[in-house]
Amino acid sequence: MTHIRKQTVLGLRAGDVFRVTRTFAESDTLAFGEISRDMNPVHYDERFAAAKDFRGKICHGLLVGGMITEVGGQIGWLASGMNFRFRRPVYFGDTITCEFTVTDADERNRAKAEAVLSNQHGEIVIEAWLTGILPGAAERAILAQN
Repeated sequence: MTHIRKQTVLGLRAGDVFRVTRTFAESDTLAFGEISRDMNPVHYDERFAAAKDFRGKICHGLLVGGMITEVGGQIGWLASGMNFRFRRPVYFGDTITCEFTVTDADERNRAKAEAVLSNQHGEIVIEAWLTGILPGAAERAILAQN
């Protein structure tokens, strides 16, 4: 059982922070493009990326932003809303750390969270604000068995 899942079983509250890290490869973008059908040439064509003033092809923003779902899946977060601000491109080979912070949780398990995704240089690439529902006692008991 992961640290994130263990904390969830104990119960989540405002101020809980979780971190995950991932390095993105070109193959990730190719797979995401096939699934999402987002074939924007900025992800596939060096010339197009250069014309947009990027130093190379970039990862899909939602692919990188999807790191939030790694945390959300571990804690059993049922999302009701997500807002993203894409601040910098992510290039193939970049290592991104997602810091997910529960900012508010009420007695009905309604919650808010913020996520900050930064690259290996400490530059923020994405900011996100989330709303959702945390697992209650019954769901946490099930998670404890896995």
